[in-house]
Amino acid sequence: MNDEITAVVGHQLYSFDGRILEIFGNYPKRFHIRHMSLSVTGPDRKGRRVVEIAAVGTRVTMSYTAAEWEAPGLAALLETVQAAIAQLSE
Repeated sequence: MNDEITAVVGHQLYSFDGRILEIFGNYPKRFHIRHMSLSVTGPDRKGRRVVEIAAVGTRVTMSYTAAEWEAPGLAALLETVQAAIAQLSE
């Protein structure tokens, strides 16, 4: 993958270039797909979802309302990240 995928949720910008997931906002974060796992749970009965990213020495948990989850590109970006991680383990 050579194209960058982006999504904006609230005050955070998500960017994935095929290897690095970056989350820009108050506390910017960078994750390389070789050193991370990503899980998405939900939706619960109110439509909320939880995204958990585990990497070497850190674990980040983010909760999204149903409206936030519908932000253009967020679900597709996270699915692409999960697919890239899975492709490494093949």
